[in-house]
Amino acid sequence: MDTIVVMKASDNVATCLKDLAANQLAEVKLDGHRQSVTLQNDIPFGHKIALVDIAQGDEVLKYAEVIGVASQPITAGEHVHVHNVESIRARGDKI
Repeated sequence: MDTIVVMKASDNVATCLKDLAANQLAEVKLDGHRQSVTLQNDIPFGHKIALVDIAQGDEVLKYAEVIGVASQPITAGEHVHVHNVESIRARGDKI
């Protein structure tokens, strides 16, 4: 059973479908291929994890949409949230 969800092949983050523990293998099937990542942290239901390494300043993609920019390097399997992503939505200086 999938433990994470990814909507588009271009996404670099996935959403957890349940609470997941550090060192757990999270799996998803996308476009007929299985993808897995070992979690670096405990991740709560509904939160995001990095599917690949994301460099500081790189765009964070969910549902093939840019949801923010990495404010620090993020490793595959790491929790992706406000502590390491700067949102670009609803900001007056970004269009």
